[in-house]
Amino acid sequence: MPSIVIDHVDADGTTLECDVRTSPELERFFSNESFRTEYDVSIEEVPDAILVIPVLAQVCPVAWANGADVYVDEVDATFAAAVADVQASLCSMHDFLEGGTLYAKETVDVEREAGGESGLLFTGGVDSTCSYVRHREEEPTLISIRGWTITPDSADDDKWDHLRSRVSSFADDHDLETAFVESNMLSFLAHPMLLAHYKRHVDGAWYSSVGHGLGLLGLCAPMAYARGMDDLYVAATHWEGIDLEWGSRPDIDDHVRWASTQCHHDSYDLTRQERLDAIADYVEAEEPDLQLQTCNDRMDGNCGECEKCYRTAVGLRLSGLEPTNHGYQFEHEDYREIRTALEEGRWVLGQDERYMWEDIRDRARETEPSSPEEAAFFEWLDEADLDELVSESGSPLSHRLLRAGARNTPARVYNTVYPAWRSAKSGLQRVRSR
Repeated sequence: MPSIVIDHVDADGTTLECDVRTSPELERFFSNESFRTEYDVSIEEVPDAILVIPVLAQVCPVAWANGADVYVDEVDATFAAAVADVQASLCSMHDFLEGGTLYAKETVDVEREAGGESGLLFTGGVDSTCSYVRHREEEPTLISIRGWTITPDSADDDKWDHLRSRVSSFADDHDLETAFVESNMLSFLAHPMLLAHYKRHVDGAWYSSVGHGLGLLGLCAPMAYARGMDDLYVAATHWEGIDLEWGSRPDIDDHVRWASTQCHHDSYDLTRQERLDAIADYVEAEEPDLQLQTCNDRMDGNCGECEKCYRTAVGLRLSGLEPTNHGYQFEHEDYREIRTALEEGRWVLGQDERYMWEDIRDRARETEPSSPEEAAFFEWLDEADLDELVSESGSPLSHRLLRAGARNTPARVYNTVYPAWRSAKSGLQRVRSR
């Protein structure tokens, strides 16, 4: 039976570290790194049954993809029940997941008095800003995580510094606290190998389609315990009526819990355009100069030229806001560029982007255009075949060949050639982005 064993978890000041042992057939999905997470609050007084949650949140989905069991000395009983609920949801969503069992020598009913605090995973984008607007009376601690879209590599130090600076500035302006979490969860996992094996089963990548709801929330467990957080919010990407295979959904995130902390998948009742409406109401009432950051290419501002920047700018206009006032350099002439990029397949699109452009189209049908360029774009969008636009924007053949090669490579050979494989893949991404 394939298995994953969590060895003793060590907490030293603000640093969490542990090692994982696997049966031979699972070795390829793990690097040689120990699992490490750095917090900005001491976790030495956090019970071991809580300290193990961050690593369990990363390895359990990998185990379920391989029908493997996970073994640990002790775990919080509330989280153990949450893992079973999340497993049921993920296995129902992804038919390639086989399931498995979490075995603990001891399940502990960790008790903590209600602390009255809340936390919000926050980037400053549309979704997390909408969640702040809706929960601002709770004065949530703004939590930013390094390890997924911003990697632990030194090459990403500037991106992390920009994010920290921006979130800290937002927190200072709104009298909020911040929490910054840094983890190697995706380099601890052999994420490219997971992508190579399972990309064909999912619309996005491994972490986005399978792991990030449980993974990101679980990373926060020791910090949330130390800070006395009763509620932890993660903003929804999608909304009711969208049944995509995505790693963060109400039937995943709302199950995640430990000790006295309950997690919440927030604003699922609003479409992305309706979230922009909520932000627009807040802008009008309280903060006319609010800035958003959604760019896929930059962290020190919005490039104004990627698909997400253009999509956000159009959405802002449809909510009655001027994009230039909120972080996006946008002119009406840009509508022609958006149409051309979509028609020529310049942007790699998935089903989530398809639904978001459909959401924009629905609102555009109710909106009186304010320029000839806007009118022409709305007319084109009204007739555009969004499914065809998505299908014509797939990843390059070279990426698919790399994944297929990795899938059929013995683990010991893969671990030797992986640095070259990663370099080749990064080079392809750079060429593609240009």
